[in-house]
Amino acid sequence: MGNLGWYQILTTFAKKVGGPKNLIGLLLGFGAFIGGGVVHVCTKLKKKIDTKHKKKKQLADAAIVYTVNKGGFSNEGLRFNEKDEFKVLETDGNVGLIEIIGDKNSPYYVSLKFLSSISNYKLK
Repeated sequence: MGNLGWYQILTTFAKKVGGPKNLIGLLLGFGAFIGGGVVHVCTKLKKKIDTKHKKKKQLADAAIVYTVNKGGFSNEGLRFNEKDEFKVLETDGNVGLIEIIGDKNSPYYVSLKFLSSISNYKLK
């Protein structure tokens, strides 16, 4: 091989693929392909991790018991009495799925704004 080293390897390979332009094109194409694969895998992994963290947070939030400070009726027709206790199981936008402690017909969907106005639940 002598003292030419990598230069000789590159020129030999460039000849095999049809010249230096083809070699550069192959290197760029292969790099883009590998880079795209890495980005795709990392994106999937990030989504999976985010989903796991979201579920953990929902479970932690569902463990908190809130107390109704003043009674009232929600727009959905649900009656809340003073001292009622509930858990927020899940939220989606401005609506929450709640479980009223001791109510066999739970869960219910209720406005989170309404819940924060009648209880110690705080909007996030």
